[in-house]
Amino acid sequence: MSKYRVALSGDFRKADGTPTFPDFDLEPLKSAPNVEMVFLENANPLRGDQLEDFDALILLGQRFEAGSVPKSGRLAVIARFGVGYDTVDVPACTANDIALVITPDGVRRPVAVSIITFILALTGKMMVKDKLARQGPPGFAARGEHMGVGLVDKVLGSLGVGNIGAEMFRLAKPFDMKFIAHDPFADPKVAAELGIELVGIEELFRRADILTVNCPLTPETHHIVNAERLALMKPTAFFINTARGPIVDQKALTKVLQERRIAGAGLDVFEVEPTDPNDPILKLDNIIAAPHALCWTDQCFAGNGAADVRAVLDVQKGQVPRGVVNRNVLEQPGFKQKLERFAKRAG
Repeated sequence: MSKYRVALSGDFRKADGTPTFPDFDLEPLKSAPNVEMVFLENANPLRGDQLEDFDALILLGQRFEAGSVPKSGRLAVIARFGVGYDTVDVPACTANDIALVITPDGVRRPVAVSIITFILALTGKMMVKDKLARQGPPGFAARGEHMGVGLVDKVLGSLGVGNIGAEMFRLAKPFDMKFIAHDPFADPKVAAELGIELVGIEELFRRADILTVNCPLTPETHHIVNAERLALMKPTAFFINTARGPIVDQKALTKVLQERRIAGAGLDVFEVEPTDPNDPILKLDNIIAAPHALCWTDQCFAGNGAADVRAVLDVQKGQVPRGVVNRNVLEQPGFKQKLERFAKRAG
């Protein structure tokens, strides 16, 4: 019986061969019966010839484009390490009977916690107070000039009420805030259960005291946060983005922050990553920045890894994995044939 071959993108290993993320436990994959695991050489985007003899791919940060599709037609599943999939050509996957899987269970709580971290740091003036404490007596004397903002009855708004947005609202319950959100695809039942008022996008920007971005990057959401909508925000409001940088027109956000037309921002993502150290937004004293890593914890990476391993092993058994993005692929004859073939091999 031929082996079920699983490829891991080369960025899962450092140049010296050690794991990039030691908390990603590969033992369940290594010990699975009839499975062969191989690290690919580093290439970005991945090349189709690298994947000719593989059934599954676990993908970290490298791009998978139309030219990455192997000609053999063997590849059945791509398990993306995380929930963002803007680095993957989804139509190319679907056209070639490849299921794209993400890991919502692995990132839901860690990303929601990172949003709460930004909320508390911004409203509590954490960065400023840290500097004051280090100045000794002059800093302590100036502390009254940097009063924080209480959260009771403040309006927490979210652009998107999916997996992460809903979890953020769950975690924010004890703060006694008012919840609003805009999401044309929101489940009204979930919104009602969480006490979220669903509103139009302009109303979201107008009313939110803290506005968070919790939607995926798609052609429709690119620059959905623009100059016109930012102009609707209160001068006392805070803006937080832990989703994807290009959802926001960063030049417009920079201008609003420079002119103090909003109170501040917490940014874990940027339009261009890595950021240019000379980017004007990084020179501002009313933002808190993180390098697209605020949710990176041992638990987050262990959870992502476990979900990816579970997905590729489900496919090996001929089962549909959790977290499939391109759901229509599940009804395609070519993908069904792949699953049937794996099921027969699994017995």
